Amino acid sequence: MTSSVLSLGVVTAVQAPFEHAFSARNGAHLAVQFDGSKVTTAQQAAATAHAAGVTEAAGPYPVAAALDTTIGMDCSKKDWAGHDNGPITVTTRPDLGSTSGMDQLALTQGRWPASPGEIALPWQHYAIDCFGDSVVFSSLPGKPSFKVVGFADSVTDSATGFATADGFARLTAAGAKSDEQMLYRFAKAGTAADIATGKQAVAAAAPAGAVEGGQSYLTAEQQATGNAKAYVPFLIGFGILGLFMSVLIISIVVSGAVASGIRRIGILKSLGFTPSQVARAYTAQAMIPATLGLVLGTVFGNLLAVPILGGATQQLGAASATIPLWVSAVVPLGTLLIVGVTALIPALRAGRMPTVRALVVGRAPKAGGGQTAQRLASRLPLPRAMSLGLAQPFARPARAVLVGAAVLFGVVSVTFAVGLETGFNKYLDASTSGFNVASEFVEPTADVGVPWGLYGPNDPRNPHLDAAKVAGALAKTPGTKTAFGWGESGATMVGSPPGGEPAKVFTVTGDFSWTNMELLSGRWYSAPGEAVVGDKLATAVGIHVGDDVTVVQQNKQLSLKVVGINFDTNMGDYTVMTDAATFTAAGLTPHIDQFNVELASNVSGPDWSASAAAALTPLNASVQPNTDGGKNIVVITMGALVATLTLMMIAVAALGVLSMVVQDTRERVHDLGILKALGMTPKQTIAMVLTSVTLTGLIAGLIGVPLGVAVEKATLNPMGNAIGRHLPPSVTHTYTAALLIPLLAGGIVIALLGALLPASWAAKTRTATALRTE
Repeated sequence: MTSSVLSLGVVTAVQAPFEHAFSARNGAHLAVQFDGSKVTTAQQAAATAHAAGVTEAAGPYPVAAALDTTIGMDCSKKDWAGHDNGPITVTTRPDLGSTSGMDQLALTQGRWPASPGEIALPWQHYAIDCFGDSVVFSSLPGKPSFKVVGFADSVTDSATGFATADGFARLTAAGAKSDEQMLYRFAKAGTAADIATGKQAVAAAAPAGAVEGGQSYLTAEQQATGNAKAYVPFLIGFGILGLFMSVLIISIVVSGAVASGIRRIGILKSLGFTPSQVARAYTAQAMIPATLGLVLGTVFGNLLAVPILGGATQQLGAASATIPLWVSAVVPLGTLLIVGVTALIPALRAGRMPTVRALVVGRAPKAGGGQTAQRLASRLPLPRAMSLGLAQPFARPARAVLVGAAVLFGVVSVTFAVGLETGFNKYLDASTSGFNVASEFVEPTADVGVPWGLYGPNDPRNPHLDAAKVAGALAKTPGTKTAFGWGESGATMVGSPPGGEPAKVFTVTGDFSWTNMELLSGRWYSAPGEAVVGDKLATAVGIHVGDDVTVVQQNKQLSLKVVGINFDTNMGDYTVMTDAATFTAAGLTPHIDQFNVELASNVSGPDWSASAAAALTPLNASVQPNTDGGKNIVVITMGALVATLTLMMIAVAALGVLSMVVQDTRERVHDLGILKALGMTPKQTIAMVLTSVTLTGLIAGLIGVPLGVAVEKATLNPMGNAIGRHLPPSVTHTYTAALLIPLLAGGIVIALLGALLPASWAAKTRTATALRTE
């Protein structure tokens, strides 16, 4: 119940606000930016509205992308004044506040620009405390300044700055490159493949090489919903397993109640109870505890949703993080209906049972079964108590199947959970490698004690290292095994998604192969003009190995050849990496903010730091230890949630076994009395009962482990896809022999856990009491 409420609730809570806004504002499926030097007339861009698959189009609108900005010095919050504000993409439209047409812009605070010196920005792209003050386009000659008069946004993230036509003309007059933007809706746009097909059709209708970039609404949705949708695949998996488990347990409990209460059924019928009344009575026995469980499961599901939805609602700008009320009502009611139908089937069997047969069967000893199995088991070199238990499932094969099914679902859940936990840990290892791997860090002395990222890469207060001198000093320091330097260049990529996190271009010097950063395709750059692009950026924009991308730093552009797609640098979602020498050769400025140093195995960190300080201090550089403090709270939360749900599933599976073993033990209590009278000790009684479920548990384990592996394989990759990532083999190859062999014994463990309590009860039963019971 908990996982079912969580999975449907998370999908609805994070997706419904975006879908509502997208529909209400007639969002575009794709916003395409055309190179203004290749699409020289508005008619050329407008002609793409007739491309194959396009059902509606708007534009062209002038757009200027990747313009670096800073917060104006007039900001009343002096800590923010002059702060790097990152790159923004500015556009203008005939009527910014129009409530008709495609991609209607929404004003969330203030007003629309009315003069050439005013602009509206999304609240995420400007300091809220400085609202009403200015933003400066710092990369343009003359550094034109605009007053921020409104917070506004596009649901498709088609742009992150909105100005009047005269205001846009100010930017182009100051040196901003003006391109053309078209907005499209397609007949088919449900998947990334559909959007890619539509983009290809648009590109084919435009002049060759004119398409600089395209923003898909799916990328905007992913940016808005954050990481919450990554929870959905495994919650659905646990939800389905939990639903099957619930049906099975209800069937076991009600069938057990009917089997153990046959004489009571006969008495009720002899007193005048109708078949429907008997059926209702036994159905109610299941519905009352089921209702309590559904209520508790719904409450737990809502409580667990709060940390999961917190990040997503912050991205969406929502005020709270809660599961919709209709989900908390529909899921329990639907589950209760399934429980009711499941309980009704054995209850109807009880209602249709003839009165005389019920009274006779209820008093007569049950006929034995499985004699052949007992004879065969007695020939095995096992103690007699264990051979008796080993043959017991064959006496009641239907009951053994129910026990096996309960154990099976438990084993599937455990195998599934172990695979997920292993994958989560490997994901943490992979995503926290890269620029976070080092024995020691070297950074500018002025940065020591300053929070990371306080000043942007183009902020004049952000110090950088002299890469050549620091590298030389490190090479001469005894104990240095290897080192590389890196930094955020302050450049961004043309055509990257305007909304959400801006694309970051990192310049690197030195060998970083020892950091274990992983490539998903292609190779690492090795020549000037080459670059490696992060997987999430490549997925969002549609970049492949062999493509060219354009990066811009302070209004200077540089074309790079993509030679590889890497998994993660641990420094953001949208990343580009290239050699610092490539920037230098093109007349751009590489920024080196940090050196990662690996020490020789026999070198003490404090001793090395002390000796390195003498050489680094004159270079305004300082050594800082690697605290290895970066943890992914989303992955940690997922791991805790998986562990909780798995323990619940194991407990339910064990309870299912317990219910069946209790029922079996009670029916065989007379036989148990005879065995005790013949000399069976309490320890032998426990051994017999436990052995009766061991074979069933073993078979369930052998079947359940492959099923659990299959469920994990069908879940882990969709979790990565939900957040725009392709997982590397090091993350997806989770199962090893060391994991699978113990899991194969998991069925036996679950079965023994469930049978232990009734085995102890059977061992403590007095011989005389057992013999008197029929």
